[in-house]
Amino acid sequence: MKKSFYALMLFMFVGFYATAQKVEFEEYKLDNGLHVILHQENAAPVVTVGVMYQIGAKDEVEGRTGFAHFFEHLLFEGTENIERGKWFDIVSANGGSNNANTSQDRTYYYETFPSNKLEIGLWMESERMLHPIIEQIGVDTQNEVVKEEKRQRIDNAPYGKIIYRTGVNNHLFKKHPYGRSVIGSMDDLNAAQLDEFIDFNRQYYNPNNAVLVVAGDIDIEQTKALIADYFGPIPNNAEPNTREEIVEPPITETRYATEYDSNIQIPAYIFSYITPKSTDKDAYVLDYISTILTGGNSSRMYKRMVDQDKVALQVLAFNQGSQDYGTYTMGALIKGEPDWDALRATMDDEIKKLQTQLISDKEYQKLQNQFETNYVEANSSVQGIASSLATYYMLQGDTDRINKQLDIYRSITKEDIMRVANEYLKPNQRVEIKYLAGSGPEDSKQ
Repeated sequence: MKKSFYALMLFMFVGFYATAQKVEFEEYKLDNGLHVILHQENAAPVVTVGVMYQIGAKDEVEGRTGFAHFFEHLLFEGTENIERGKWFDIVSANGGSNNANTSQDRTYYYETFPSNKLEIGLWMESERMLHPIIEQIGVDTQNEVVKEEKRQRIDNAPYGKIIYRTGVNNHLFKKHPYGRSVIGSMDDLNAAQLDEFIDFNRQYYNPNNAVLVVAGDIDIEQTKALIADYFGPIPNNAEPNTREEIVEPPITETRYATEYDSNIQIPAYIFSYITPKSTDKDAYVLDYISTILTGGNSSRMYKRMVDQDKVALQVLAFNQGSQDYGTYTMGALIKGEPDWDALRATMDDEIKKLQTQLISDKEYQKLQNQFETNYVEANSSVQGIASSLATYYMLQGDTDRINKQLDIYRSITKEDIMRVANEYLKPNQRVEIKYLAGSGPEDSKQ
């Protein structure tokens, strides 16, 4: 029954958003500083309640890394009115789903319910914000959960240090905290005392440091009244999180690094660059570049390295624009015994073509079509829209960028692609990483 319900919702969402692009929303602040964004879409009886806090891994201090990600787990433990271990039971019993995630810049919690359960979602998130119970048994339990997550996703996962960037960002960023991993240090978490976790919660998980998004089948005025009841009385325990600008010195000479992974048999060769932050148009241009070079079996590097030269089994790329800086990582899984110099020359040759020759009309039109499709898919559910609205408000300072994103991609020219490739993809501005099978020296940052 549940599968049929969600299949129907997905069908209705895609049918609606395939013909609609502009996302309507209303935003305002409560007296306690909580920013509220409401998006009404009554096409299907579902609603998402999400709260994003301005606290991420970059806000942590040396010696106490991993707190932001740890709280992603810890704040599901329970509250004064939600018995320990019952959070997921309540969500499931009301036909909903929930999750949370942490980045360098923020932490996000959300629930998706049938729309007649909106009040349950608002109550649960207000409980999480107002009076979570933080006690030693919860800290100990979630400590084990985080350790297991690290083992599964990074330590024991093939190419985990590339996918989760623990073996990449540490070589790029030497001053900015983006060089630290989001999951943090297990030693730091083990050494922390209970009062440190309590203090961390009081410092960051306040209304004035958060944005609440409610998206879906709602009545705006009724929802405002419920929000006022549940969130209006919540006090602030600290001032909003203020961040000092930390400037990462540019890379001016090629850096070389070697990473080891005991979970793989096929080595990889990686180039990684520091790129503009997410609000910069050039970050969008790099999305295009990433697609041209390594986006699927029709990409230039796939055709060159996999189909033509047969020196790689697969190519890869990650272009990520964050609040302060972005990163662009590209590379290949190597076929046979690596000839590092030849691999470097091949990859540089494809970059050089992008720097010296305008892409074809066919490639350009394909990019535009692909990113229009991506935009529609990203906004094909109220859950996706809720996350986007919170992200654009908190990390880019403009909620309406959800409606400007497609125009930014459409405004990118062939000349922009050539210019950005020349500006950011220079050999002396990157880290080159040999990613090898086997065991090597432990990374002190992990």
